[in-house]
Formats: sequence, C-alpha cells, structure tokens
Amino acid sequence: MTGITMDSMVEVTKEQMSCGLDGEAVILSLKKGVYYSLNPCGNRIWSLIQKPIQVKKIRDTLLEEFAVDQKTCEEDLLSLLSELKKEGLIAVEVQRPS
Repeated sequence: MTGITMDSMVEVTKEQMSCGLDGEAVILSLKKGVYYSLNPCGNRIWSLIQKPIQVKKIRDTLLEEFAVDQKTCEEDLLSLLSELKKEGLIAVEVQRPS
C-alpha cells in the first residue's frame, strides 16, 4: 500500500524535467536518467500537480473534463500517482481526513 489517498497532497519533485509533446507529457528523471511519457489524461494530471494539490481535487477536475466514472477515475489516478511516487517523480504528503 502506497499510502496515497484522496486526502493526500501531491506535487512534482525537483529531480525531474518535463515538457508537453502532441498532447502528451514527456518527463526525464534527473536521478535515474530515464524518460517517461504520459497520455493526454496523464498529461492533464501532470499539469495539475505542478503545485501542491489534494488528490481529490485532481479527481474532481478529471471527472469534469473526461468521460469516466468516479470509481475508475479514482483507481486509475491512485495507480498513476503510486507509479510516479515509486519512480521518484512526485512527493506525497499524507493528510488525515478532517
């Protein structure tokens, strides 16, 4: 379990560089020297996490902008964020629900 929840705060780390390319995001891990690419939905998530943001706010934005149900959106969002965290591309601050 990664510990990322809808209440977590996430943002990109400084150990990466990224740019947009044909609606997708291309990310370079400065630590690992590895490139990653994100599809248009992943690119939208990447643009939202340039500054600290709560995961549920990302989810709400995606639900407004993409034709996806909430359960699928949450599962896919948490999966992507977990992968980005594992690769050292984002920082996560776990928040306790209020």
